[in-house]
Amino acid sequence: MVELPQKLQAIVSDFALLEGQEKLEYLMDLSEKLPPLPDWLKAQRDSMEVVHECMTTVFVHVVREDDKLDCVLDVPHEAPTVRGYATILQTGLSGSTLEQVMAIPPEFYLRMGLQHVLSGQRLTGIGAILAHMQRLAQAA
Repeated sequence: MVELPQKLQAIVSDFALLEGQEKLEYLMDLSEKLPPLPDWLKAQRDSMEVVHECMTTVFVHVVREDDKLDCVLDVPHEAPTVRGYATILQTGLSGSTLEQVMAIPPEFYLRMGLQHVLSGQRLTGIGAILAHMQRLAQAA
């Protein structure tokens, strides 16, 4: 099993401890914790990358500094599940190296048990966001 970046592993471990509806409640709690776009990026929002494979509009920006990556995501408040995914990925990958980000398997969410409480279509969204972030990280 691939080792996840420490921050992402902590979130995955938190989810693994929860049962059924608790997982959804935690995901909804995380959706409220997605930070707003930083001021320097607000004016550029419309030129940010968009995850086209996701049904919800997800804007992504990756910054690479000193071999560390920071990911910034913006998701409408009307899409709490996707905002929850965005929080997981933005928080979990912040400060990771390119190698760590690229090593994350697309189905890492299975370790959280989300497949037991979300539809396959919803789970495809988190995989699509991760894949898009990985492409941007590699290009950064």
